[in-house]
Amino acid sequence: MFISLRNATKKYGERESLVYALDHMNLEIGKGEICVIIGPSGSGKSTLLNMLGGLDHLDEGEIIVGDRNLSGYKNNMLTDYRKEDVGFVFQFYNLIPDLTVSENIEVVSDISEAPLDIDEVLEALGMLEFRHRFPRELSGGQQQRAAIARAIIKHPKLLLCDELTGALDTKSSQTVLEFIEKINKLYRTTTVIITHNEAIAQMADRVIYIKDGKAWKNEMNAGKKPVSELAF
Repeated sequence: MFISLRNATKKYGERESLVYALDHMNLEIGKGEICVIIGPSGSGKSTLLNMLGGLDHLDEGEIIVGDRNLSGYKNNMLTDYRKEDVGFVFQFYNLIPDLTVSENIEVVSDISEAPLDIDEVLEALGMLEFRHRFPRELSGGQQQRAAIARAIIKHPKLLLCDELTGALDTKSSQTVLEFIEKINKLYRTTTVIITHNEAIAQMADRVIYIKDGKAWKNEMNAGKKPVSELAF
């Protein structure tokens, strides 16, 4: 398996106020899979994403991504991991408003050791004609595609998507998910999508349901569908 969590635990507070964001969680995700993680608010989804992305430390247990055991990493090692191996796509884009689409992507490309070709990525995402536009000149769906391009330009081993369609209408959501699907096929990027929307689970190779900090179901999707056939 490409990703393994073993007894992964993250807690906040003490005694009566103690809360487990991850409660001795165990799960596995295969290399090259699209994995959709579903759970209610407060179930531990965001904490899990932060741990997979090297943004925080576990209190107990292990997180292994590829050949890296993140559990023993110091902050500088986690910084290198994020720089080299992880691409993030968030619900609210986080594009730099005074930079064009190309310039937003180049910010990441310039610090990457083996970046993909910008034109190739923009063309794959249907954004080549918008490369010289500023974020304010783009629709929400176009801004999200620009954010995906920025995340994928360094050819990450792991792409983490946090509620990436939460601020989009149905048509834009379908378009963005189709491009996530395309990126996965083109580059075999292991992709983890965290969402409240169970319809998105139909596009996944693997679906994990979490509740109260535990992964209570982790199953391969025997009925996987292309995004074009999803009903939102």
